Amino acid sequence: MWETAPRENRKISIDERRAMIVEEVNRRSSIQVSDICEQFGVSEVTARNDLATLESGGALRRTHGGAVSIKRTITVTYPDQRLNKNVEAKRGVAEQAALFVKDGDSILVDTGTTTFEFVCCLTEFHNITIVTHDLSIATFAGANLPNAEVLLLGGVLRRDRQYATGFITNDILDKVYADKAFLATDSFHPDYGFTADNSGNAEVKTLMLEHSREHYMLMDASKVRRPDFIRYAGVNDFNAILTDYDPGTALASSIRDMDAKTRLITTDDD
Repeated sequence: MWETAPRENRKISIDERRAMIVEEVNRRSSIQVSDICEQFGVSEVTARNDLATLESGGALRRTHGGAVSIKRTITVTYPDQRLNKNVEAKRGVAEQAALFVKDGDSILVDTGTTTFEFVCCLTEFHNITIVTHDLSIATFAGANLPNAEVLLLGGVLRRDRQYATGFITNDILDKVYADKAFLATDSFHPDYGFTADNSGNAEVKTLMLEHSREHYMLMDASKVRRPDFIRYAGVNDFNAILTDYDPGTALASSIRDMDAKTRLITTDDD
């Protein structure tokens, strides 16, 4: 139920409607496009245009299927400045990845800027369990996903990236088995596969793959480059790889060369 509503039989202006949307999203912490359509009797196109305009004005943050409150999320500062790079590409990948989530799912979520965007897209789901070693992702989910249970893995904190690794992290993961795992990567190279710049984080990624039924890689095209420190997976370890585009067909060629059944989903085809 909306706390503020237009008076019966009174037509409201666009500005009034948008002000009510902002007030409601700040009260609830999140809102869905369907909520706006039902409350104001407008189309999905109109509701999405309202959210796009409000986001451009800094009043809220759009997500897959709706929006979240800036007032609630502003306290969650992702420490990795890469979050500000390739933003539209990462959001596109995140929205595609959210299509693989269902109500009731348990999901392992890797640290990363694209996986952070992915969690921002989960506001409409119910009874999901999010397991992550990323402090910023857990904090965001705890503040903005009231229908999700959040399990934050402990361990040794990597201060510059705000995620945990080590034997405590690994020990907890050993006791978990999830429906799906959503991973990010530091780099991909056709000759080396997916690599990480930190051995502890590579261990967590490996365990997430071992302790989940379905595996999804979320990456923007800038990650196709020289390999980083340690390899943790190949293209054949994933049900699907989601990216904005495939530079030089590096991913498609690797999938073909390995005769893998992995799906390659590029958002620039949408």
